[in-house]
Amino acid sequence: MAERTILAARDLDFYYGEVQALRHISINIPAARVTAFIGPSGCGKSTFLRTINRMNDLIPAARAAGSLTFRGQEIYAPDVDVTDLRRRVGMVFQKPNPFPMSVYDNVAYGPRTHGIRDRRRLDLIVEESLRAAAIWDEVKDRLKKSAMSLSGGQQQRLCIARALAVEPEVLLMDEATSALDTISAARIEDLTLELRERFTIVMVTHNMQQAARISDKTAFFLAGELIEFGNTERIFSMPRDKRTEDYITGRFG
Repeated sequence: MAERTILAARDLDFYYGEVQALRHISINIPAARVTAFIGPSGCGKSTFLRTINRMNDLIPAARAAGSLTFRGQEIYAPDVDVTDLRRRVGMVFQKPNPFPMSVYDNVAYGPRTHGIRDRRRLDLIVEESLRAAAIWDEVKDRLKKSAMSLSGGQQQRLCIARALAVEPEVLLMDEATSALDTISAARIEDLTLELRERFTIVMVTHNMQQAARISDKTAFFLAGELIEFGNTERIFSMPRDKRTEDYITGRFG
């Protein structure tokens, strides 16, 4: 079955003030797949991830040039509603960042922000989101308890539930397992594979084994450039660029 592109960059450059962080990035990211961004620290992979939902807007003097589209619409066009973009393109960060409120209110926060007030509807959204994030059974009797009382792995799955509650089309994961223990990280990996059926997932990871295990596509970044992009199995078994091979085999990075 032919892959459908949901996100596309063409000659995308990105700057932090005078410093150029991305150079001429061109890529088609397919819908309903897991795409992994790999590369050494400072290579631009997290910067590119954050251009997709304009999180970089929060940094003074940050600017993009070139083309970046979501479903064919320019992400950096002046008429783009950034709040709506971030609803449709959700994000899970490296460290769990639950709000200092109850488990229930964490998940209901987004839907309430978007005008949903009906309690029964909110109850349904909260339960469905927590189930989708594979944490419902652990927290269903603790919905009124503080989210800060959960373990790190539970907090990260709660943050995934919070992102899912506003029905995004794309979920960005910025090293979402790197701060977790091995067991919690494995649960997030399993969850990612389940969510792939319903969402497009784009993940930054320093863990090459993780990228090989759970992604369909892999992009290798180096010094702000996209060096190679393709099916994960091919990237890891037959990379076309020697720099990709050197990174994957541990010669640098």
